[in-house]
Amino acid sequence: MAENTFWRKIAIVVRRAPWLVYMGRIVWRIRQPRFTAGVVGVVFNHSGQVLLVEHVFHPHNPWGLPGGWVDRHEDPAETVRRELREELELDVEVGPVLLAKIDFGDHVDLAFLCTMRGDVGKLSLELLDYRWTDPPELPRLHSFHYQAIQRALAILPTAAL
Repeated sequence: MAENTFWRKIAIVVRRAPWLVYMGRIVWRIRQPRFTAGVVGVVFNHSGQVLLVEHVFHPHNPWGLPGGWVDRHEDPAETVRRELREELELDVEVGPVLLAKIDFGDHVDLAFLCTMRGDVGKLSLELLDYRWTDPPELPRLHSFHYQAIQRALAILPTAAL
């Protein structure tokens, strides 16, 4: 619990001074290849609720889908699997790409539909919390995350959730 308190304090600082995150991104981007890629996983439970996580380093929209950066030469589907395992100790089967979008000019985001195989375990230090949310009750999300959830809902039959 002490670790969570430390990271919650970091999140408060980041929310009060979001420029810290922007500066970190600039430094990080200088070290990256021409294009970067990120992935998120859209995971539903058997009640039709979507998995959301509270991120430490997302000052404007702390709640969102789990995911992360694609490493050099890494398959994006494997990235989703790895990130959910690292962040939530959650094993998933990665399904189809739901949405792809270019953001910030040279960054590609991909959203995958995922099926969980097990339960959420211990959270990584990048996350403060997680929750299962009914889609009509979503909090304010990054538009890409919201669009990915809506795309998943459009292609999944209700009975499959």
